[in-house]
Amino acid sequence: MKFTRLVPNVFYTDIQVGLKLFVECLEFRIGYDELKTEHPFCVIEKDELRVNLFQNKEYAEKDRPEIRLVTNNIAEVYEKVASTHPELLHPNLRKVTLRPWGAKEFALKDESDVCIIIQQW
Repeated sequence: MKFTRLVPNVFYTDIQVGLKLFVECLEFRIGYDELKTEHPFCVIEKDELRVNLFQNKEYAEKDRPEIRLVTNNIAEVYEKVASTHPELLHPNLRKVTLRPWGAKEFALKDESDVCIIIQQW
């Protein structure tokens, strides 16, 4: 059995919060757009990654995901994010930190509590 991609669904009360985190801060691009519909939705992409963003208050209130993005250059990612969107740095992991399991990590958290951990092994 072979899989080629895992595509998470992330739900927001206001999809603009997700677009700020993923598109403005992490430089994903919108690959498919239904943002101006009654039920806003989009597919965002970067490199080989894809995430579905939905505006759905009911589901957003039920779950706040934590997603890890692995990089080969955490210093570069951190400098870019810290200089452009310092307000998104997670209060519990604001700096690149060597974790007990051997990975370097820092984290982002948007105003709806979606958490993105940036990691380098």
